[in-house]
Amino acid sequence: MSIFVIAVVSFLSGFIASLGLGGGMVLIIYLAIFTQMGQLEAQGINLIFFIPIALVSIILHTKSKLIIWKKLLPSILTGVAAAIIFSLIASMLGSEILSKIFSVFIIIIGIKELIKKPEQQNKARYK
Repeated sequence: MSIFVIAVVSFLSGFIASLGLGGGMVLIIYLAIFTQMGQLEAQGINLIFFIPIALVSIILHTKSKLIIWKKLLPSILTGVAAAIIFSLIASMLGSEILSKIFSVFIIIIGIKELIKKPEQQNKARYK
């Protein structure tokens, strides 16, 4: 794979993520389709890419006093527990089934976004 293609995909992932649309989806699709990587491996790499970005976000949000630290610990604990549980389930399901589940999930989210009224979107965004 050429460095140019990898750079373009990385740029698009970052750009789409900055719009709040889930840049990880672009990375997963790229890895699964164009590099012939399995769904499980693509999701794992996506999670690895997420870690440094999450750390930078925590630092920036802390400096801006946007993090409520008392509520953070329960979120971290439940998030880690859910990640462990569902990663074990995902490894038991296999790539083929995960690909189908992911496809259905993306279609449902897309349909939901298309039929959602603009005022509902703004209310949900600022709660």
